[in-house]
Parts: sequence; structure tokens; C-alpha cells
Amino acid sequence: MDQYLIAVIVGIVEGLTEFLPVSSTGHMIIVGHMLGFDGPVADVFDVFVQLGAILSVIFIYKERFARFFTKDGWDVHKGLSVWHIAAGIVPVMGLAYFLYPFIKKYLFSPFTVAIGLALGGVLLMFAEHRTKGREAELVDDVDKISMKQALWVGIYQFLSLWPGFSRSGSTIAGGLLVGLSRQAAASYTFLIAVPLMFVACLYDLLKNLAYLSQDDLAVLGIGFVVSFVVAYWSVLWFLKFLHKYDLTSFAWYRIVLACVTYWYFYL
Repeated sequence: MDQYLIAVIVGIVEGLTEFLPVSSTGHMIIVGHMLGFDGPVADVFDVFVQLGAILSVIFIYKERFARFFTKDGWDVHKGLSVWHIAAGIVPVMGLAYFLYPFIKKYLFSPFTVAIGLALGGVLLMFAEHRTKGREAELVDDVDKISMKQALWVGIYQFLSLWPGFSRSGSTIAGGLLVGLSRQAAASYTFLIAVPLMFVACLYDLLKNLAYLSQDDLAVLGIGFVVSFVVAYWSVLWFLKFLHKYDLTSFAWYRIVLACVTYWYFYL
């Protein structure tokens, strides 16, 4: 398949799935295996399309990110602060650093992704069930999240280290279980994703940069732009979706995709 077409396809997949509770890593592994797109260059490409998705969230939440560079942005008593963001990412970054070699070696396969997709779907259903009828009790504003809630969401994010579980899926479900509304949990998830993914992408990029050639730059650029545009509209759509619907449809999608993945690769 033409490499430019692969760049467009992978960019669309990354942009659509990065911030939805369906596991972008899982989708990228599945699509990569289906297209025969793997190896060091593919790893670098995955990093570039993730950076495109990150940029879309920075663009959407630019005022809030700008606030983090002010005095109020460091004050835990004046809304969401840098400390709330740190509470949500530092624990999982520490664990990921130690588990990274194991995860890359043993968990990046369609089979492990199928397991993560299914279990993540069950978690979403459980979170929705636990909060049903209690919507009025939930924190519905991201600026009202407590440090304790932020830390617990970060702990739930440990689950996302298993490919297929989904970072956004585990954090949004975790947010619901610790008393956040879907909208507040989603916004917090998007905001903590930026520094977390940036560090992870930079780490991967430095490890694999030597495998790039000048001929790869055009392909990387296409994937980056496609991912940015698709992720931008995906995030806006998802935030509107959460005002009307719960996450059950995403849970069923994950479970069905897990079954299809197992059938496609192993039956």
C-alpha cells in the first residue's frame, strides 16, 4: 500500500481514537498489523500523529493552558491548577518508566489489546452503573475537582498502561467512580493528557529518531496534519455527546471490537 495513503489512514485512526474512551494505542496496533505497518519507522510515525492530536487539545483549551503559566494557575484554591495536573500524571509516569520495556515487549499484540478493550468496556459499564441516578451529586465543573479526586483519577490511569484499556477510558471511568460528572472527567482527562503524552512521545521519539530518513518527513507531516484536524473535531464532538448520552455505547463498541480482533487474528 502507498505510504502516503497509510499516513492518511493512520492519522485518521489516531485523531478519531486518541481522546475517545476506545484506546488509540489498541486501534493503532490493530491497524498497524492489518496494514503491515510496523518497525522503528512506524514507531516514530505513531509518535508524530500523537503529537498532532496533542496540539489539537492545546488549541481547544488554549486559555486554560495559558492560565497555568500565571500565579493563579499554581493556586489550588483558585480552580484547576498545575498541582491538580501533576497529581493526575506523576504517579502513572513513574510506573510507566519502570514498566516500559515489559509493556513494549509483551503487551503490544492484537491478543493483549483485545483483552484490554473488553475489560475497559466492562469498567465503563460499571462506572455508569455506579453513578446512575446520582448525577446531581457529581462534581460538574473541572475547576471544582479536589486534589484527592485528581490523585485517584491518576491512579485509575495505571490501567491504561495495558494497551487496549485506553487512557481516556480509564480516567473518565475513574473520574465517574470518584464523584466527577462525565463532562468534568472528560475535560480533566484531556488536560492531563497533554503533558503526559508529550513526555511519552518525546521519549519514544528520541529512542527512534535515528531510524528516520529525509524521505520520511513528508509522510510524517501528512500524518501529523491529518491527526490534528481529525482529533480537533473528535474532541468537540465528544464533549457535545456527553451532554446528552452516557458511555455505554463506547463500552459495547469496545467489547464488539475485542471479539472481532480475536476472530480476525486468531480464528
